[in-house]
Amino acid sequence: MKRYFIAGFAALALLHPVKNFAQGAKKKSLDQLHINEIQVLGTHNSYARPVDSTLLAFTDPIIEKMMQGYMQHMSAEKIAAFKEFHPNGMKMSEGLKYNHPPFDVQLDAGLRSLEIDVYYDPTGNRFNDPAAYRMLQEKGITGLAPFEKKGLDQPGFKVMHIADFDFRTHYATLKGALTALKDWSDKHPQHIPIFIQVEAKDAGIPLFPHSAAVLPFTETAFNELDQEVVSVLGREKLITPDDVRGKYPTLKDAVRANNWPKVADARGKFIFLLLPSAAGMSKTSPYNTDRPNLEGRMMFMQSSPEDSCGAFILLDNAIVRKQEIQDLVKKGYIVRSRSDIETYEAKINDHTRATAAFESGAQVISTDFFRPGNGYGTSYYVTLPGGGEARKNPVNGKK
Repeated sequence: MKRYFIAGFAALALLHPVKNFAQGAKKKSLDQLHINEIQVLGTHNSYARPVDSTLLAFTDPIIEKMMQGYMQHMSAEKIAAFKEFHPNGMKMSEGLKYNHPPFDVQLDAGLRSLEIDVYYDPTGNRFNDPAAYRMLQEKGITGLAPFEKKGLDQPGFKVMHIADFDFRTHYATLKGALTALKDWSDKHPQHIPIFIQVEAKDAGIPLFPHSAAVLPFTETAFNELDQEVVSVLGREKLITPDDVRGKYPTLKDAVRANNWPKVADARGKFIFLLLPSAAGMSKTSPYNTDRPNLEGRMMFMQSSPEDSCGAFILLDNAIVRKQEIQDLVKKGYIVRSRSDIETYEAKINDHTRATAAFESGAQVISTDFFRPGNGYGTSYYVTLPGGGEARKNPVNGKK
């Protein structure tokens, strides 16, 4: 029996060099690509913890009635745009039926894109007494799920999905979220560059009486946002619009000339992608006031291909935008798309959208289900084809 164990260990020893060689070959192959010539998987609302179940049940009919009212006053163009981003008409309780672990767990699993929603709170104490909990407690409801309060009383950007409603998060403050990213990155200095999508939340949803006043993102607010990113991560860990534009007259020109850095030069760094307002439905913002090419900015702003600052495009619905995404990727733009929207695909166990997203060549694919197990009991989850941190982009990766 002993010789069988010895033979087994010998076989394993022979396999390790093969495995290491394959990993080294893949790393070398990826290192020669530009960062827009790879594809990574990440999560949507990456910071989020589940909404209290009692609150969800209470809120569903309120939101349904409110949305019916909104839709009646929206133009046909805005309704079409809304339905592209929200194609399946899910209840809020279903749309939020996901549960993400802390950032380090996601990054350890190989995810290389995370999403953080931020609110401007220059004075502090704006979000530490959620209107939803206050109202339910007044009705005698107790035992509500606890939420992270550390730092909510201090000035600075706060992290949550919807103020006063979907506020349970692993990181109450942006500083806390960024610190978690830096700690992980410092321990893994050769990681594939990580794409961080930041959504600037500039409007509240008046679901409950005496909700918090959500502040707009002014130029001053955006200046402070950039500064907070730099102060925690350090400029050396960032790939910025100025880095990509270089000597080109516009950022768009640099993007179309494929002047993105190579993966080898971007390891250990972050690329921030900003949704400047209105949940991605608007691309006008004080973020690029008097900065047509995002001069001095730390983030690539959601834009249109014809914009001078055009570099990052948001096209979440790859089922209807697949060809457009492919065309944009071939021209050099970085595109974010989604493999599942509002948990619908997990509910019906359908990978059609995921397949379309990966085939589109969008560099960043976001999912709510990166590992087995979901609230619907289906087998649905999404992995990067071929596994690992990243793969060669199927549309513009060099052969």
